[in-house]
Order: sequence, then structure tokens, then C-alpha cells
Amino acid sequence: MDLLIVEALENEMMQWLEAHHSVRFAPELALDPRAFRQALYDVRAAVVPASVALDTEALRHAPALRAVGRVSAGPDSIDADACRRAGVEVVRSRTACAQAEAEFIVGALLSLLRRVPVMGADGSFVGRELGAATVGLLGMAPAARPLSQLLAAFGSHVLGYDPSLHSSDAVWERWRVRPVGLHELLEECDAVCVQLAYFSRYHGLLGERFLRSCKPSQVIVSIAHAGLFDEAALAGALASGRIAGVWLDSVEPGMLDEGRPLYGMQNLQVTPRLSGTTRESRLRSSWTVVKRINELLSHSPAAPRELSSTGTSVPADLVGSPALQ
Repeated sequence: MDLLIVEALENEMMQWLEAHHSVRFAPELALDPRAFRQALYDVRAAVVPASVALDTEALRHAPALRAVGRVSAGPDSIDADACRRAGVEVVRSRTACAQAEAEFIVGALLSLLRRVPVMGADGSFVGRELGAATVGLLGMAPAARPLSQLLAAFGSHVLGYDPSLHSSDAVWERWRVRPVGLHELLEECDAVCVQLAYFSRYHGLLGERFLRSCKPSQVIVSIAHAGLFDEAALAGALASGRIAGVWLDSVEPGMLDEGRPLYGMQNLQVTPRLSGTTRESRLRSSWTVVKRINELLSHSPAAPRELSSTGTSVPADLVGSPALQ
């Protein structure tokens, strides 16, 4: 079989794929890991949702697999290293959600700047305008480009920091963002947008060392991995009022539980990974994945399976399974 689809796709894409390849649509496999592994035996490509793990164990059952696609956003459940070792290409769109994420961040900034007021000269509490703000981009991810354009349309002054980009890199000028150090970004910005790609070395990067430098009454919107923040330092900055409000579009399990530093914070807004979830971004992502998988299937003939020492290419736990009937 050419293609196993476990993640639902739009009807027009399903029809297009079925016209070009042998396709099995089986969303029920997302709820049954063992049946999913069994179904992989003679599959050349698969499209799976975030809830399905494709790891070393699953790949052991997939001798013909050459590509695996992911359309939806969410936690990364595909073991990229295991796929690379097995010669399986991971097909995803890294830019399909950029516009959606940029619009989400702008909406969150507008909401925070109005909902978390600061004290005016007359002692009253007033909201703020995005056009009058200096905005910092922490991480020059794909969303940074449309985000910088949207902020420029409002009239915001935009600064940026990315540890992987030198200040002389042409991308800063191209995207009209002034590069600064992290301390300077936090000290000068009225609002900070966090979309830095997460690596273990960045765990807790935004901790006491940097958060104590925040401009008073700063607001922060983050669509990045919550592990970038030190919970205790963030809670302290929120409680003291140095940071007026934070919007996290992703939190780790248990992060808001009673007994944890961020529990009960009134100036903390949390959403469940909504930033990249729009109809348009899903369509862009789907077509990117579908077209690349079609290309791979059209130009990569099925490789011969390696026989085991028992003289059969069927994994022992699959013998007699319904998937092979």
C-alpha cells in the first residue's frame, strides 16, 4: 500500500491522493498504538497526527516506510533521529503557520495592553496603544517576518534578539528589525513576543537574571515552549508588577497546578496552542505535506525488505494479525 492516513485531511486532498496512489484512511488507529504499528508493515508513507508517536519501536514494524507527514501543530511526537537512521523523511511545513502565529501575537498584544492598565500621570489606570510601543521579538522564527510587517503597520518600533543570528546577518535589515542583546531588549521594550525555537540548552533562559531587567509594566506574549521560562522567576515578576501581564500559548503539564509558582496568577493568560491553528494555515500545511509525499512516492520505488534470521520479513508479533490478511 502506498499511503496510510491517520490524520484527517480535507476532502479535496483525499480525492487527489486517491487518484494517484493506493490510500487507506484509518483515523481510528490514533487510539490504538498496537494496531497502528501493525498497519505500518507494508506502507510506503504515512500522515499522522500529534497524538500518534512514530518512534524506534514503530519504525521496526515499517520496513517499507519512506516518509511520514504531519499536518497539524502540537507537540512533536515524531522521533526525527530514529527516522533519519531508518531513512524515513519527516515531511512538515515550517512556514504554513507563520501568518496565523503573527496575527495571534498581535491580537494578544492588543488585548494585554488594554486589559492590563498602567497608572497615568493623574493617578488613574489607563490602557496602552500598540502603535506607541517598542516591541521586542525574541527569536527570529518564520512568524517573525509577518509579525514585523504587522507591527510596522501599527507604527511600533521593533527590536529583536536571536542567539543563532549574528547582528550583521542580512535578515535583520530585510525584516526591518534592529538587533540588540537580550538584556537590552527586555530593558527597552514595552512588549516582548517570544517565538524562540526551544532546545534543552535554553531551558529556563528567561529566569531571574534576565526578567529582573524587564521594563516596568512590560507585557509578554509567548507561542514558544514554556520551558524557556523559569517558573519561579516569572511568577515573582508577575506578582511584583514588574511584568504587567503574560500570555502563554503553551504550558507544560502541571505547570499551573496548586503548589506550583504560577498557580492562581490573575495576570497570566493561557491558551492551548491556538496560535497556529487556522483553516488557512492548515490548508497550506496540508498541501505542502501532500505534494512532497506524492513526489517521494512517485520517484522512490519500494525498497526490498530485509529478511530476518527466521527467513520471514514479518515481525514476530505481527504473524497472524488482521493487518496482514
